[in-house]
Amino acid sequence: MSDDQLIIFDTTLRDGEQSPGASMTRDEKVRIAKALERMRVDVIEAGFPVASPGDFEAVQAVAAAVTDSTVCGLARALDKDIDRAGEALKPAASSRIHTFIATSPIHMKMKLRMEPDQVVEQAVQAVRRARRFTDNVEFSPEDAGRSEIDFLCRVIEAVIDAGATTVNIPDTVGYNLPHQFGELIRTLIERVPNSDKAVFSVHCHNDLGLAVGNSLSAVLNGARQVECTINGLGERAGNAALEEVVMTVQTRQDIFSCRTGLDTTQIVPCSRLVSGITGFAVQPNKAIVGVNAFAHESGIHQDGVLKSRETYEIMRAQDVGWSANRIVLGKHSGRNAFRTRLNDLGIEFETEEDLNNAFSRFKDLADKKHEIFDEDLQSLVTESGLEAGNEWLKGCLLQGDRGTGQQPYRVATLFRKQHHQRDGFPGRGDGASAAGRPHRQRPGGRYGYRDRFRQGLCERAQQDHQARGTGASPARGRIGPMRESR
Repeated sequence: MSDDQLIIFDTTLRDGEQSPGASMTRDEKVRIAKALERMRVDVIEAGFPVASPGDFEAVQAVAAAVTDSTVCGLARALDKDIDRAGEALKPAASSRIHTFIATSPIHMKMKLRMEPDQVVEQAVQAVRRARRFTDNVEFSPEDAGRSEIDFLCRVIEAVIDAGATTVNIPDTVGYNLPHQFGELIRTLIERVPNSDKAVFSVHCHNDLGLAVGNSLSAVLNGARQVECTINGLGERAGNAALEEVVMTVQTRQDIFSCRTGLDTTQIVPCSRLVSGITGFAVQPNKAIVGVNAFAHESGIHQDGVLKSRETYEIMRAQDVGWSANRIVLGKHSGRNAFRTRLNDLGIEFETEEDLNNAFSRFKDLADKKHEIFDEDLQSLVTESGLEAGNEWLKGCLLQGDRGTGQQPYRVATLFRKQHHQRDGFPGRGDGASAAGRPHRQRPGGRYGYRDRFRQGLCERAQQDHQARGTGASPARGRIGPMRESR
């Protein structure tokens, strides 16, 4: 393996499934495994074959279905576990057995009830037995984060001599801090005489919210495999999130001297698949795969992103599988985002005053509603047209009567301007109801609602005239053509 390659070992199907309520069927595991294969994940840990007949069948099915990734099975440092894993992995084009035994004082004393020498002997025997099935063997000293460093060095040296090609250092209970865990990895690589014969890996839990930080610190100190899960799924508080590890390494190439070979555009589809199968929803503000990860509501941020995406985004949404970033309209949004979204919908305003009036209504609505959708914007524009129409109609007065001999005419106020109409109406527009309709988009894409409502008023007056006939009373007055007074 090249020193600049970071192996991604996904354990969603094994450790991820150990999340209470996240159990998966055989077919569901195969679907997720195929999605991980499309993402070009290096190693897929498909399950714990000895745990149940169903898990054995699932590992066997994944081994048969996946051809481009290595399929791994977990086994305790026991003969029956290792044999069962070896049998389940027979169909795999590339297989790995991952065996483990605890090495921390509390685990050896309270759980295993074994002496350190016994633990070393059993670890070595397990690796040798696994080598009967595959030359790709991984060993983990469980609870390494709380193990004594001298004993860790002893165990690791022994299992590498026995044939382990990968040594995985787990922070099983999420106890370590990044600087401590990174130092542990560096120390092990330096102190174990045969460390150059194995790839050093890490498996970090998120009990203190540091799984990704610990994993990345380990990579900076020489680890070249990270065990992780989609969406950070896993025991208790979960594991290091694959998407966060991968995108951190890819985004910060100024810091990391290694790369992954993953197709990162498959991250979001795979995240959604895992969420759908397990029923574990992804929190909206989850890094990379949360629905808000590339969404902007703050007016300052929106203005910056609209001018240059890099002002507030350190990676492209499309690079991880989103179709695009999102400008979310809400009470924090600014005029630039408001105008831009309306333009995207094909809506433009004739004057800045019209835009300001609509923006004011938008702010009023945003104070009452969490998120403003396109339908809300269209309604705001509709209301703008109706208000204009109402103002016109309220300003219509019938002037003149039979007694004065003056020909009756209407005076209409539109946007605080006076318009006079006399001597008959031209037959334009699409009917009297146009005066009460919202403004419509004209062929040029602009909303000329002044003209639309002016036409509507003319048509309404003309219909009044036709329906009621002529006469001196206001209800029956003869209406003449309209002329605007300047």
